[in-house]
Amino acid sequence: MKRLWAPWRMKFVETKTAGCIFCDLQKETDGPENLVIFRGDRCYIILNRFPYTSGHLMVVVNEHLNSLEDLDPKTRAELMELATRGMGLLRGVYHPEAFNVGANIGEAAGAGVAGHVHLHVVPRWTGDANFMLTLAETKVMPEALENTYARLRAAWGHG
Repeated sequence: MKRLWAPWRMKFVETKTAGCIFCDLQKETDGPENLVIFRGDRCYIILNRFPYTSGHLMVVVNEHLNSLEDLDPKTRAELMELATRGMGLLRGVYHPEAFNVGANIGEAAGAGVAGHVHLHVVPRWTGDANFMLTLAETKVMPEALENTYARLRAAWGHG
């Protein structure tokens, strides 16, 4: 397997907090440092710091809850509404051909942040899993995360 150097990931690997990253983000001011695109009443939208594709969003529930069935109906409704609005935002900015939308509930299901409900909204294009991924086991990201944040935040209406 070939190696693609990603030195920015070392911060993630070495930084293990005692708390919850999604809970901690709620105390911060929104900006390029924390990648929060929008805050609703019960959920917020953030860029995934380690995306599968450019524009990979997550809709995060404010309350630290384990699973979808733990959410009250209003929170579940806002979670889905923001996922839908996020898809619209990505359609307008990136023009994807399709989406993967889903949740990994629990560590065994692949949740990177187990114990705090969040949905992934991943824009997809035909061929985005091209020869680099299938033959070289390397994912090429065509845009810097800071540029993705600026484009999506502006398109949401925050200028």
